[in-house]
Amino acid sequence: MRSFDEILDLAAGFHGARNEVLARADNEFAVTDYRQVSDDRYLAEMAKAVFSAGFSWKVIRNKWPGFEAAFDGFQPNRVAFYADEDLDRLLSDAGIVRNGQKITATIANARFITETAKAHGSFGAFLNDWPADDQAGLLAYLAKHGSRLGGATAQYFLRFSGYDAWIASKDVCAALVREGVLDKPSATSKTALKKIDAALNELHTQSGLSRASISRILALSTGPS
Repeated sequence: MRSFDEILDLAAGFHGARNEVLARADNEFAVTDYRQVSDDRYLAEMAKAVFSAGFSWKVIRNKWPGFEAAFDGFQPNRVAFYADEDLDRLLSDAGIVRNGQKITATIANARFITETAKAHGSFGAFLNDWPADDQAGLLAYLAKHGSRLGGATAQYFLRFSGYDAWIASKDVCAALVREGVLDKPSATSKTALKKIDAALNELHTQSGLSRASISRILALSTGPS
C-alpha cells in the first residue's frame, strides 16, 4: 500500500491542492465524546439509516419531522415498549414511510439501545469504550445485536452519529483494490472488513487524521467526482 502522503498526492492530482483535499475530507459530523450524544439521537440515526437503506435519502430527510413526531422523539425507553396498537398507528401514519419491517426494526433497536445503556450507562458510553481501531468488530456487534444494522447501514449510522467511522463505499473499495488491500471492489465479508480496518489504522498512524477523513481521501484518490 502507498503511504498516506502518496495517496493524498493522488487525490490532490484530481481535486486541487493538498489543503483543498483535506478540507473536503473533513468530517462535519465528528463528535469528540460520544457520551455527549443522547440515546434518543442514536436511535434516531439508527432509524434514519434503516429507513434510508434501499430508498431515497432525500425522501427520508424531507419526512423526518414526521418521523420524530410519530416515534415520540425516538426516546428509547418509550419506543422500546411500543405495543400492537402503536405498530398499527405507525402503519397508518402518512407522515412517515410505512414499511412494517423497518418500523419493527426501530422498535427492536430501541430495546437494543436501552439494554446497552443498562450495561454501560448510555449507548454513547458503549461507543466511547469500544476500541477505535476495531470498527470491523463494532460492525459485527451491531449486526448481531441490532435489527437491520448490517453492511453499509451500520456504517452510515456510525458516521452520521458522529462516530469516527470509515465507509466502505464503491470508491473507497476501488482505492483499496488499487493498493492491494482488497481483492475485489466490495467489502461484505468479515475478512474484507478487517483488512479495511488494518489499512485505515495504518494510514491513521501515519497521518494522525480521523478514519472518516482518511476514507474520504481514499475515495477522492480514485478520480474526479
